[in-house]
Amino acid sequence: MHVMIIGAAGMIGRKLVDKLAAEPDALAYEIAKLTLVDVIEPPVPAALSAISTLALDLSSEGSAERLVSSRPDVIYHLAAIVSGEAEADFDKGYSVNLDGTRALFEAIRREGQRERYAPRLIFASSIAVFGQPFPEKIGDEFFATPLTSYGTQKAICELLLADYSRRGFFDGIGIRLPTICIRPGKPNKAASGFFSNILREPLAGQEAILPVDENVRHWFASPRSAVGFFIHAARMDTGRIGPRRNLTMPGLSALVGEEVEALKRIAGPKAVGLIRREPDPVIGAIVAGWPTNFDARRARELGFTAESSFDEIIRIHIEDELGGKI
Repeated sequence: MHVMIIGAAGMIGRKLVDKLAAEPDALAYEIAKLTLVDVIEPPVPAALSAISTLALDLSSEGSAERLVSSRPDVIYHLAAIVSGEAEADFDKGYSVNLDGTRALFEAIRREGQRERYAPRLIFASSIAVFGQPFPEKIGDEFFATPLTSYGTQKAICELLLADYSRRGFFDGIGIRLPTICIRPGKPNKAASGFFSNILREPLAGQEAILPVDENVRHWFASPRSAVGFFIHAARMDTGRIGPRRNLTMPGLSALVGEEVEALKRIAGPKAVGLIRREPDPVIGAIVAGWPTNFDARRARELGFTAESSFDEIIRIHIEDELGGKI
């Protein structure tokens, strides 16, 4: 089995690769070849063999055809410009998030026209495909009406994925990710970055800025759960999904204040004291348009799981990123 990860240098991509290195049978079949792709050359865990890396921009002409020519059996498409950057740079957001994805889908279709080829394709989407007004809890039948460029790009790609799957060009699954928290590493340009920053930095003894009110509610899952979503999507029976190929993943609906209280329970008041409140109306306006709670029943019935408390999310970060110590 040939597995390709596009966006392998990103946070979720790296963790997915690490998971496959630690558990070679995680996908329930032998990986004979693993190809890692990103705009910068992705890192390679020492434990992996039969692996190749490629520094390539999916949105550049001919790149998608080059990737698909090796006919991978499973393609993870994780590459994207994050929400804040997509909103700030309209052209770049549409070039990477939409045009690059369409080029990949088309390259697979054309490859299949020459000789039968229909890989499993797993696409990283987002809850940003939903826009106001929201019900108290968003169910599986709620319309995708995004209010950001990033959400619009992801929503268009979801429609394409469902149609290309319906036509048999590939076997696609769209994974609508919650906000992933706590993200390791340094802050990025995502408007949602502060959700992680106000936990990650204080746990490391550093100050963090909170730009919104503590009564802001949002939908979360840990990086460990995100990797679990993608692993499960590669090995599940897609015959159970039907024509609605895009799934809202399970998660935890919580207030920012509940994040802070969980931090206090686990790391103490000193850690909470490192959070500095600096309201940012731009970020506040973006966050106000995001969904806050979901009934992810369909995904749960298909076997996807996530955390049920912020205490659990923080402990996962301490175990996975801090060696078990604060």
